[in-house]
Amino acid sequence: MKAMVLNKTGGPEVFEQTEIPKPETKPGYVLVKVAASSLNPLETKIRSGLTPAIIPPFPAVLNADFAGVVEDVGEGVSRFKKGDQVFGFVGGVKGECGALAQYTLVDQDLMSLKPANTDYETAAMYPLVSITAWRAIMEKSEIKPGYKVLIHGAAGGVGHMAVQLAKLQGAIVYATVSGSRKAEIARKFGADYTINYKESEVEQYVAENTNGKGFDVVFDTIGGNNLLNSFKAVKIDGLVCTTNTRVSLDLAMMHSKAIGLKAIFIVLPVLTGSNRHEIGDILNQVKNLVEEEKISILKDSSSFKFSEIGKAHEYYESGKAAGKISLVNDLNG
Repeated sequence: MKAMVLNKTGGPEVFEQTEIPKPETKPGYVLVKVAASSLNPLETKIRSGLTPAIIPPFPAVLNADFAGVVEDVGEGVSRFKKGDQVFGFVGGVKGECGALAQYTLVDQDLMSLKPANTDYETAAMYPLVSITAWRAIMEKSEIKPGYKVLIHGAAGGVGHMAVQLAKLQGAIVYATVSGSRKAEIARKFGADYTINYKESEVEQYVAENTNGKGFDVVFDTIGGNNLLNSFKAVKIDGLVCTTNTRVSLDLAMMHSKAIGLKAIFIVLPVLTGSNRHEIGDILNQVKNLVEEEKISILKDSSSFKFSEIGKAHEYYESGKAAGKISLVNDLNG
């Protein structure tokens, strides 16, 4: 079958179109004819060599998100049958196939039926960002109605999903953004207040919005050195969730405020094989919310074909994107 692969790490130009063996079904797995995928920061990190521990063997087929049609099912698969329209989180990391090919082999625990009211291109933009936001907001944070929740990077892929889920929990949502364009996006998806972090120091917006007490929950989709800002912003005995703890920090403030810290790493079930069914369970709940029109996805104005994956990476790394970048499979033509 045709696939877009990596034979080495490097810049966006390292992708190559080639022929690789079509996956064969195996127990618990589903063979899917891929219709669409989408781009996540994860794939740019793998491609560039920043995450060598999780890169698939060369020739590597990347991309976690997918939507398509079930072509065949392996022994023991009971939830899906040939012809089902599905979406999910295939992996695209060490140990599992990626989506940038004509077909991909998916653990049945990592997928769900596609939302009936979306096309393949739209459905394929949901998995990674919605699972990450769900883990943070619906599972880790224990948000109650009236909680003041601060979301860093609220106009990003994970961020705008988190805004919507926090609102469904009855939270008052505060969104940090870099300018008026991002503020408009955050408000469109339900943020009650927006904070331009370039114009307001943490101490200032904590004082203005919480009377200096701090936010009940902070979800940091930026991470790294921004974790310190999250520690400053959260209340005493509050909770910080983050998608990125790859940084060295003095944790004295975390101790002095008795802050709870929870890291979100959704690739872990794929890498370890543990609790994979939770991914499928989340996707099924996301499907229901999409069908009920309670959540939606921010799509960037640009869409790329699988054969243009290098251009998609270039576009993402230019910083011009505003929303998920969709990828449509042209390898089956």
